[in-house]
Amino acid sequence: MTVTYTVTGMSCGHCESAVTKEVSALPGVTDIKADAKSGLLTVAAEGPLDDEAVRAAVDEAGYELVGRTAS
Repeated sequence: MTVTYTVTGMSCGHCESAVTKEVSALPGVTDIKADAKSGLLTVAAEGPLDDEAVRAAVDEAGYELVGRTAS
């Protein structure tokens, strides 16, 4: 399962790394792509993602998860 989220506050590679580090620690996550330029975070996981857990991980990194993008 792959889900794309909108994240605010990312502006550089360091931001992408911080978000990637926190979200990759979530159970079942297999791949992450954080893109500061577009503000998108794409997360692949073995099963359904817990949006609140992803939100908490992004918050821990110092950024704000706005929500899922339209599929």
